[in-house]
Amino acid sequence: MQRRTVLKAGLGLATLPFMARFGFAADPKPVSFWYESASPENQDNLKNILVDSFNAAHPEDMLSIDFRGSDLDKQLRIAMLSGTGPDVVFTAGPSYVAAMAQAGQLLPLDDYAKKYGWNDNLLPLFLELGKYDGKLYALAKTYETLGLFYNKTLFNTNNWKAPTTIAEFESLADEMKAKGLVPFGAGNADWRPANEHYVSIVLNSISGPENVYKALTGAIPWTDPAFVAAIDKLAQWWDKGYFGDNYFSLTLEQAFAQIATGQAGMAPTGTWNFTNIPTYFPQNNAEPGFVGFPSMSGDPIYPLGIGSTLSVNAKAGNADGAAAVLDYIFKDDFYSKMNSVWQGEWNLPLKDLSKVKLADNVQPLYIEVMKNLSSAVNAGKYGYTTWTFLPPATDTYLVSGMEEVWLKKQSSADFLKKLNETFKQEKDAGKAPAVPART
Repeated sequence: MQRRTVLKAGLGLATLPFMARFGFAADPKPVSFWYESASPENQDNLKNILVDSFNAAHPEDMLSIDFRGSDLDKQLRIAMLSGTGPDVVFTAGPSYVAAMAQAGQLLPLDDYAKKYGWNDNLLPLFLELGKYDGKLYALAKTYETLGLFYNKTLFNTNNWKAPTTIAEFESLADEMKAKGLVPFGAGNADWRPANEHYVSIVLNSISGPENVYKALTGAIPWTDPAFVAAIDKLAQWWDKGYFGDNYFSLTLEQAFAQIATGQAGMAPTGTWNFTNIPTYFPQNNAEPGFVGFPSMSGDPIYPLGIGSTLSVNAKAGNADGAAAVLDYIFKDDFYSKMNSVWQGEWNLPLKDLSKVKLADNVQPLYIEVMKNLSSAVNAGKYGYTTWTFLPPATDTYLVSGMEEVWLKKQSSADFLKKLNETFKQEKDAGKAPAVPART
């Protein structure tokens, strides 16, 4: 996000310094990579674990990373339209990939996949999600899910249990509100598309993943009563004050911090927030918890999301070097090192994690949640995040349209009618991301 969140303040535009080259590496070819925001600590992690290490192992290439912040998507779109841009292309997910591939801006990766063995080393589902018109254009940088973060310490104090059904969830939210707590640690001040986190949650937990799949494949419209019920429920949560009074003024990180301080009861949000747990929970003497989001039936729901993708620019000055960077990233060693220092952002879809070794200080909860997500994906028991499976214009409308429902400017039915019309136009135009068959 841009992966559906904004990380700790990026410093505008910064470039990681080049590593001093070995004497025998004459005229290495540059490989450019534009990245979103990252905290100073994580900029250092990228420098040490990716840039310096890759350059040392590939003296014929010279990788550099530019941090473009929250304007990355806009800058990338302008650059790609003009036939320029970075060699390694970072996008916010498959919905962007489909449009860029259709426009001829991305290089097919099928030959590189065969050369480097990606077809054998990566989970097949994610290879399918990176395809457009039968060709591979993107690799998923991270896969993620939405669920329910909570403060275990607060829950133990109040004798609360993590809810498993929607009824339990609402009952708990009402009890929290009665105690003066904000039920949801939520905000969109720095990332308006946070709105779709909650839309994705209700579409899957209220309507059900099977209905979402049917809508994505065109078998039923988005105006189906199952979806009206879901959006009505989300509007009801807003009306009941579950989001509190400061949703539009709190940043994502400020909102999540309220869970650790005990100001808010729960955070319906994504696994990318594991990166914020070490910052807030220890200093508040609190223990974090996470469960798959409650559902009508009581089975946990794991909506599947691709936080971002990596591709090669069709106009790359060094396409082979860019592909070599991708291959360097999608390896056990890189996974181990990066996830040991930066959880929630580099959950690469490797097929076999048996050789992955994480640092001893990595949160056991993170490891447990990622295993649960992997199991759900492998079993075909996953839901769908809107930013991964909707085409771009539909997704953009969803973000603004949901606010209009919350603010009583339109009804759930009118919102879904326009969403359906926009989706149908994009699907007919070939701009919808791939939707693998459910197993």
